[in-house]
Amino acid sequence: MYQLNWNKCQGGVWCNLLNVNLEHAHFDGLVGVYVIWHGGDTPTTVRVGNGVIRGRLRAHRADPEVLRYRNLGLFVTWAAVPAAMKEGVERYLYDGLNPLVGQRSPNVLPVAVNLPW
Repeated sequence: MYQLNWNKCQGGVWCNLLNVNLEHAHFDGLVGVYVIWHGGDTPTTVRVGNGVIRGRLRAHRADPEVLRYRNLGLFVTWAAVPAAMKEGVERYLYDGLNPLVGQRSPNVLPVAVNLPW
């Protein structure tokens, strides 16, 4: 199993998707995978994906399918992943977390990783 370093925000808390500072230098050139979930009574994965983290999270902030769950609180974490592995890691996350949004699961073999929680 490949070990990922899932990111949290200052103070060791999960980041709010709508408030995380995407202009911070931390995101410069950052490529990897991410998980977005809502914090309702039964927290549920909303979306998983891979790519340039800043750009992908910025796009999801404007995605009506993701924003449908904003009243439950939208949280996000991400991890850097080598480019050659990111599709396989996304596949593993998609298959295991069964997100509510996004019908795409990369057509590659899954790469097992540790989950954020």
